[in-house]
Amino acid sequence: MQTSVENNRIKPTLLNRLNQKTAVIGVVGLGYVGLPLMLRYIEVGYRVVGFDVDADKVARLNAGESLIEHIPAQSIAQARKQGFIATTDFGRASEVDALVLCVPTPLNKYREPDLSFVIATIESLAPHLHAGQVVSLESTTYPGTTDEELRPRIEARGLTVGEHVFLVFSPEREDPGNPDFSTRTIPKVCGGCTPACLEVGLALYGQVIDRVIPVSSTRAAELTKLLENIHRAVNIGLVNEMKIVADRMGIDIFEVIEAAATKPFGFTPYYPGPGLGGHCIPIDPFYLTWKAREYGLHTRFIELAGEVNRAMPEYVLGKLMDGLNQQGKALKGSRILMLGIAYKKNVDDMRESPAVEIMELIQAKGASIAYSDPHVPMFPKMREHHFNLSSEPLTEENVRVFDAVVLATDHDRFDYDLLLSHAQLIIDTRGKFRDPSTKIIKA
Repeated sequence: MQTSVENNRIKPTLLNRLNQKTAVIGVVGLGYVGLPLMLRYIEVGYRVVGFDVDADKVARLNAGESLIEHIPAQSIAQARKQGFIATTDFGRASEVDALVLCVPTPLNKYREPDLSFVIATIESLAPHLHAGQVVSLESTTYPGTTDEELRPRIEARGLTVGEHVFLVFSPEREDPGNPDFSTRTIPKVCGGCTPACLEVGLALYGQVIDRVIPVSSTRAAELTKLLENIHRAVNIGLVNEMKIVADRMGIDIFEVIEAAATKPFGFTPYYPGPGLGGHCIPIDPFYLTWKAREYGLHTRFIELAGEVNRAMPEYVLGKLMDGLNQQGKALKGSRILMLGIAYKKNVDDMRESPAVEIMELIQAKGASIAYSDPHVPMFPKMREHHFNLSSEPLTEENVRVFDAVVLATDHDRFDYDLLLSHAQLIIDTRGKFRDPSTKIIKA
């Protein structure tokens, strides 16, 4: 047992190590959130140990390879030279001063929160925790997760949160491929289980993030993240519904949005698309609606937006079938090319991409499906979807052989003039083709 004198030294010692950059940082989950964070800690002089259950990913990182398109391999190689090491051995958690958890929080098939990755991670780490460490959860989740799931598992090891181990929630705010914001410049929200936890959490992030915003609790920090993304989901749902109305009225919704965006106050432009993608926006609203039911609440507004957004892939499918019918063709037996399968433009991020759902719908109707995406040369392994496909080259000859192309992700590297000249039919879900044409179907 530790003496009271030793307990009194735990927090000051950890704060000193964090502030002096002598602390060893453990990043758990080396994906779109964990890798940029690792690089930032390395950049300012910390030593970092990366943890991941994927042995192939760990081997490639240790060989200096990058797993993400917008992160150069030389950045990984330089991090290795500065002491970064990746491992599948969670026993090495005992070597670090801080553990930052960046693991997935998907939905299950019933659209309920799946915390299996978070729980498996903390249970793997818990036997190796010791006094004088800080644990930060960054994975988006419902209010109460840090208190209800992580804290009991840590304290079951005989460690008191706020005295021996310091527990915080600080939601990730990565925007992959966005050149205007970096890990350093995006403000970071942080909430602690206790005031002492918050103090340590602010020290954990204060050396690597330009601005850290403290909030009163982990629950407040958890709800902050959900509000940010529900705000976007609801507004995208609104504009997706407006798209359907405008289309029925023969009005170009993108022209309307651009005109409305000239108002210098009270309006923020959101743009319609084929559905929601990315790890946050399609998922986060359901974390709150699920938790709200525990309090006897029905979040009707949020759920309605979710219904609208989830219906978009079916809407695109209907537009594709309408376009083929106008040319005297059926979808069954047609050859369809999906343009862009990443969830947003100019990245290789496939998480929750609506393009994949559209591909499955098209295939289920008996059509032959292919895709072209300069950022995704091979269709990746995904938890719920699989196509044994590689990216088709976008050439005049190749485009002509498809009965229709569906523009799902408007990458800058696509040759839109070539598409307009040689495609038989274009289903445009992104508003890239604004001039009237008999071969363009807006979706």
